[in-house]
Amino acid sequence: MNDTSEEIASQPAVWEQGLGLTAQARRELAVPGQRMLILGCGTSWFVAQSIAELRESAGLGETDAVCASEYVPRRRYDRVVAITRSGTSTEVLDALRQVPQGTHRVAVTAVAGEPVDTLAETRLLLDFADERSVVQTRFPTTVLALARAAFGADLSHLVADGTAALEAPLPADPAAIDHLVFLGTGWTVGLAHEAALKVREAAQAYSESYPAMDFRHGPVAVAGARSLVFSFGDVPLALDEAGRAAGATTYRDDRDPLAQLVLAQRFALALAAHRGLDPDRPRLLTRSVVLTDAV
Repeated sequence: MNDTSEEIASQPAVWEQGLGLTAQARRELAVPGQRMLILGCGTSWFVAQSIAELRESAGLGETDAVCASEYVPRRRYDRVVAITRSGTSTEVLDALRQVPQGTHRVAVTAVAGEPVDTLAETRLLLDFADERSVVQTRFPTTVLALARAAFGADLSHLVADGTAALEAPLPADPAAIDHLVFLGTGWTVGLAHEAALKVREAAQAYSESYPAMDFRHGPVAVAGARSLVFSFGDVPLALDEAGRAAGATTYRDDRDPLAQLVLAQRFALALAAHRGLDPDRPRLLTRSVVLTDAV
C-alpha cells in the first residue's frame, strides 16, 4: 500500500464524515439567487466545473467555473469560492486578490492557517480529507459530495456505492490498455476531466476527456484496440457502440458517479503499477504549485 492507494480506500468513510458539514456547506455554497464564481487549478478547477453545473441545475443561481490562472474581473459576482487543498496555490491566491471589494470570498481548503485564509471572509475546512499524496483523490471527491448534499441531492446510497467500487473488478486489464477516454454529461463532465488527469498524473498515460456526445465529433478517430472508453453517469448507450466499433473496450456501471470515479482512480494506480511507476512520486509534480518567479 502507498499513500495514494490508502487515501483512495478511505473515501467512503471520509465522505460520511464530510456530510456532517452539510449545514455549513449550504450556508457557503447554496445561498439562493446569488451569482457565484468558483475558482480552482487542476483538480480543483474540474471540481469547480461540476459544482457550477450542479448549483445551476438545482435552481440556486447563475454559477461560473474559471481556472484561477485565467481569472479576469470582468463580471460581477455576489460570491467567489476558491477551492484549494493546500491553501497555498499561487494562481488561486492571485485571483482572490483581484476580486472586487464587496464580493464575499469563500475558501474551501484542507489546511488551516495558510495564506488563503487571509483572502477570504469565510472558510469551509475539510482537514479530515487532507492528503499526503501529491495526486488528489479524497479531498476533491469529499468537496463534491458535500456540495451535492448542500444542493439537496439524496446521497443515501453514496457510501455503499463507494465501498462497492473499492471491491469491484477493474474495467480492463491494465496491461492491455495504453489509451483512455473518459466521457461525462452534465456535472459528470468535470469528473471525466478529473479521471483523465489522474491517469496522466499517476501513470503518465495517454488520456482524454470530453462531454459525451462530442466523442463522435473527432476523438473517436484515435480509439482502437488498446483504448478504454469509460463513461460517467447517464452517457447515451450509443457511445458504447461507437467505442466498440472503433475496437475499444467500453465500461459503465450504475453506481453513483463519485463511486465510478473511485474505480477510475484505482485503474490509474493499477496502470502506474504495470508501468513500474510510484504514484506517490508523480513526475514533475508537487503537492502545491507555488510560483516564486514572475511567469
